[in-house]
Amino acid sequence: MREFVTNEWFTVFLILAFICVVIAKSLNALRFNDFIFVIGNSKYLKIYSRDQKFVDIFDGFLFVNFAVSLSIFIYLAYSNYIQTLSFDLITFLKISFAIATILIIKVLVERLVASLFEIDAIIDTYLFQKTTFKNYSGLILLISNVFLLYTVIPKNIVIIATIGLICLINLIGFFSSFKTYQNLIYVNIFYFLLYLCALEIGPYIILYKVIRDYNV
Repeated sequence: MREFVTNEWFTVFLILAFICVVIAKSLNALRFNDFIFVIGNSKYLKIYSRDQKFVDIFDGFLFVNFAVSLSIFIYLAYSNYIQTLSFDLITFLKISFAIATILIIKVLVERLVASLFEIDAIIDTYLFQKTTFKNYSGLILLISNVFLLYTVIPKNIVIIATIGLICLINLIGFFSSFKTYQNLIYVNIFYFLLYLCALEIGPYIILYKVIRDYNV
């Protein structure tokens, strides 16, 4: 099992991510409790999608946790499978910044497209669903990082299980959205496929290339 020279910085950012989750819960404990049980229960999506805002503080703190936790996970997974790394603050901040920037730009572009085609209501609901499941994945990543850093469980098992679970969560979110808008999608299947390639798959390819170019 590969060891890091130090885990102090990982611990600092892990605590930062945990604080963001705690703040989100303190802002709205009832909403947070509903959020925790969003998998298999549409109550959260139905209730809180009506009150969503362009800038939602609750989702904002959960997004910070997602960006930080995903950065830690990428760093640890890379070190486990490709090349053992000691922590480098600048590199880590670049990863976090790239993740946050690309995802924020992605949302802004989606909102712009929605405005151009006058489908704001549909896209707003869709983005809320995606954001919810993405932020839920952030909680999984946070827990996974704790296991990767502070337990003796084989890292391969934790990493593979985490990736599988996150894929499952986001597939549930995708099919939930697909079920909601299936009639509209069938009528506009070409534009739907174009959207998937340009705004769903494309940004993650860009993120991969950014991380690779930084030689993380």
